[in-house]
Parts: sequence; structure tokens; C-alpha cells
Amino acid sequence: MITEIISRQRMPDYGYELRTEWWRAIEEEEPIKMVAAYSIDGHYIGNQKDAYFLCHKMGIRPEVCKDDNNVCSIGFSKKEQKWYGWSHRAIFGFAIGDVVKEGDCTNSSGYIEEYIDEHPECDLSLPVGFTAETMDDAKRMAIAFADSVS
Repeated sequence: MITEIISRQRMPDYGYELRTEWWRAIEEEEPIKMVAAYSIDGHYIGNQKDAYFLCHKMGIRPEVCKDDNNVCSIGFSKKEQKWYGWSHRAIFGFAIGDVVKEGDCTNSSGYIEEYIDEHPECDLSLPVGFTAETMDDAKRMAIAFADSVS
């Protein structure tokens, strides 16, 4: 993806910026003008509507959950004291005291068994009974959820 930034509108109180950009898949294509939201660290959040919902409505500060990914899929809500995980399909918040139950998204990697057998490092799921005793544990649950629903 080739992008060229036309303008930026910073929303520092909410932890993101809107960028008007020219996007194109290949050099020879006609560019398309798009507005996209990025975290203050420069990681992709989504479109303007996604950023408004996550940051303004929910009070979440989006961040990436994997070092090799440039897309925000987790974030912390200071007001609710919860870590959230999300994708385009679902969003859920986790706090101290939450427990992983059978059938929860946090208990499933989202990959087929054969893939996990070959790549166990990709399994971010948590065992049934895992309890968030700290905010770091709640963050682990948000990461597992986001990975499962992505």
C-alpha cells in the first residue's frame, strides 16, 4: 500500500490523529483520497468513525498488541479501568477479577489446530480458569480476545 499524507488533524486529548491521505495499492493506479485515524505513535486505528467510537465514546487509548503489527487492536480505558480488545467484528473489556470460561474468545486462538501445532508461538489464548489478578493480566485477556476475533 502506497500512501501520501495530505493533511493531519491532531486530537491529543483523545490520543489520535486524523490523516487525509492519498492511497493506492500499486504505483500505476489512480490514488484514492481517504481519511484514516492513527494513534499518537503512528499506528493505524481505522477510519474516522472507528476512532471517534473508541477514543471519544469509550475513552480508550488504542495501541498495538504485537510488535510485528501496525494496527491497534487493544487499548486501555482509564475511566473504566479496563483493557479492551477488538477487531472489525467485536469489542470487549477486561478488568481485575475477570475469569476465562469455556467457550470464551480468550480461550481460543482463532487458528486451526494444525496451524497451532506447527506454530505454538502464535497461540495467545488463555486457559479456562485464568483470572485477571492485575491490570497486566487484564491486558493479556484483551490481547487474547483481539487475536481470537481478528
